[in-house]
Amino acid sequence: MKIEELIQQTLQQVFHDDAIVFDKSRFAGGLTNYNYIMTIHGCDYVVRQPGGLTEQMIDRKAEQVNNELTSEFGINCDCIFFDAASGIKISVYVPNSKNMAQAGPDTPEHLRIVSSLMKQVHAMPEPLSNHFDWFTELTKYEHLIRKIHGEFFFDYLSLKNRLMAFVTTHVYHKLSTPCHNDTVPENFLINDKGLAYLIDWEYAGMNDPCWDVAAYMLESRLPAEAITYLARDYFGRDMTIREEMKIKSFMLEQDLLWTAWALLRHYNGDDFLEYCDLRYDRLRRNMKNLEISDHFPLSEMVK
Repeated sequence: MKIEELIQQTLQQVFHDDAIVFDKSRFAGGLTNYNYIMTIHGCDYVVRQPGGLTEQMIDRKAEQVNNELTSEFGINCDCIFFDAASGIKISVYVPNSKNMAQAGPDTPEHLRIVSSLMKQVHAMPEPLSNHFDWFTELTKYEHLIRKIHGEFFFDYLSLKNRLMAFVTTHVYHKLSTPCHNDTVPENFLINDKGLAYLIDWEYAGMNDPCWDVAAYMLESRLPAEAITYLARDYFGRDMTIREEMKIKSFMLEQDLLWTAWALLRHYNGDDFLEYCDLRYDRLRRNMKNLEISDHFPLSEMVK
């Protein structure tokens, strides 16, 4: 059965209505998956169609647990159906909402909201059900790329080794708190009443909280003043040198990790080659500049 047919069957069963047709006309975005807004029985929902190879890339059982836990804490929006076997998810649509990419990811008001949500996640009293280790994820993606006979960039191994040497030198101590691990601006929602949510918990797990801070800076391409503002709001002070080096190291790791992710999606037939090139070229440039001077600014790294 095709995934679209399975989603339609699922919708009919969940809402007890055999007349429901899976409607993909209102695309709500997504990279790992594809999300669609549907009006069913007078209410709007977000229906997730899992992306290619996600059954091998994502631990859906861990995601389900983390998704439910963060909804209970009011950080995540409500989910009415989650199937760990297929990856199909149905969530309540937040009316009159925008994601931070649409609303403006670098305004002081929105940076405070992002900082507050991240701090709520990192301070959750219950640990998440799993650990997120970027190198374990990278190794998994590399294995899958080789399995489908994909190729890597000519300097992939040497660049990876340089990155590992840099991280070993500059990251002395990692913390472990609940983390989202995919804090792109598109995953932060705010509605017209000022209510805010952090959605899409596929990569969530215990990790160093600086990973989330680094990801938002990098994915939003924050300018220097916004980076400083976010850091001060999150830490309650200026970053220490150790925290700044950790964030720089995590930015390098993220560009390599999501390069491999994009390569895998590319070799699976999805249109991710341009995204892959962008991240890998930035990694090359940042690695070179940081090897010259580890004072290379964060605001230049995100470009």
